[in-house]
Amino acid sequence: MQKLREECGVFGVYAGAPQCDTNLASTCYYGLFSLQHRGQESCGIVLNDDGVFHAYKDNGLVEQVFTPEVLEYLGQGRIAVGHCRYGTAGSEDRVNAQPLVINHIKGSMALAMNGNLTNALELREELELTGAIFHTNSNCEVIAHLITAERIKSSSIEEAVNRTMDRLEGAYSLVVMSPTKLIAARDPHGFHPLCYGQREDGAYVVASESCALQAVGAEFAADIKPGQIVIFDKDGIRTIDTHCGVVERSTCVFEYIYFARPDSVIDGSSVHNARVRAGAMLALEHPVQADVVVGAPDSGLDAAIGYARQSGIPYGIGLIKNKYIGRTFIAPGQKSREDKVRIKLSPVKATIEGKRVVLVDDSIVRGTTLNKVVKMLRNAGAKEVHVRVAAPPFLYPCYYGTDISSSGVLVAHNRTTEEICEIIGADSLGYMTIKDVVHIAENGGGCGYCTACFDGKYPTKVPVCNRKHRSEQKISEKEERHE
Repeated sequence: MQKLREECGVFGVYAGAPQCDTNLASTCYYGLFSLQHRGQESCGIVLNDDGVFHAYKDNGLVEQVFTPEVLEYLGQGRIAVGHCRYGTAGSEDRVNAQPLVINHIKGSMALAMNGNLTNALELREELELTGAIFHTNSNCEVIAHLITAERIKSSSIEEAVNRTMDRLEGAYSLVVMSPTKLIAARDPHGFHPLCYGQREDGAYVVASESCALQAVGAEFAADIKPGQIVIFDKDGIRTIDTHCGVVERSTCVFEYIYFARPDSVIDGSSVHNARVRAGAMLALEHPVQADVVVGAPDSGLDAAIGYARQSGIPYGIGLIKNKYIGRTFIAPGQKSREDKVRIKLSPVKATIEGKRVVLVDDSIVRGTTLNKVVKMLRNAGAKEVHVRVAAPPFLYPCYYGTDISSSGVLVAHNRTTEEICEIIGADSLGYMTIKDVVHIAENGGGCGYCTACFDGKYPTKVPVCNRKHRSEQKISEKEERHE
């Protein structure tokens, strides 16, 4: 775990009007391709052709899974949902790929989710005691069981979703497809983003981030509010706001720091602008005499621009990332982790040689990769390397969909900034403060953000006993012992 990983991206399309393009498999393909940064282990699409669901999902990247033959197999339709997934430790099996398709006495349903429930274990055990059978270890299946049980007693699918939200705790952004409707729902805290837009042909598009709307030619319409349910059907759009405003907003601040794409806008704030502001704040908080500012590609580039502008130190391209390497590239033989870093990153010697360098990155998790990047800069001739981090130190586990399952894997746990600086081999180290980080978004106002992984102040009840996190912790601690 050299970088934090967020679990998923969700996508949905409702093309009910006669003039709408019904080639929704391709629409979902391009939407998921734009959300690939949110999940790179598996992906899936379910297409609704007049109530008949055609589904395909598998492990792999979007372009690997959805070949032209698969897209042709999915065919045409009026409604579709898609999902790209990053699974946390021990949950990479194909069976956990989404969307899930459920067939019940009142019809069919497809469901895709981003986030993590804090009461998933209790809900699952309760359902198992009533005879429910689970085929995956995902929270999505828990929600699917609950919605199905409520749908049998409800007059509509949206009523079932609304009742189900009474039972859920934690983070979730949902897209739900019935034979005739597309439904989007966001948890009352608004941990993760969810928005919708409309194409020129009248089709409505729902996505985790606004960048996916642009990719399919949809004009951004609105962010789905925390706690809101939005229904798309033959009558247009309507909302259910029962769960809006029942708790304080707690949007994950790391969406702005790292998870979201820079060209996305979340709850009215540009992600790119937020990162540039973070860099400027770092320059004010941690100034240094230097010759050039460089960013760690790609997530540190925007903050590096902000640091350079505020400090007056020139910005330079100091590291080049191999654009053709993702998480699936094959490591050559038994070569070390250092070789893998060299394959991914290459220094620009003309920018670095003989210079005092400020290296800006979005975060430090273990510190092992950053240590190798600092060495790389020194080997390229850097006289000094000063690291600046556009996030506070990670100290606590996250229960809302990020793969920080144990404090033991975090380099900042029980270490001072000086000790971390020594571990990464830098001349100096400066972190963003919690006081500043909640102000990086343009509409932030200093409140409404979850910073629990930095300060341990969780906006919901923390799971007392969670099998998933406990198994992940054992895996992480084992990895740490072999580090």
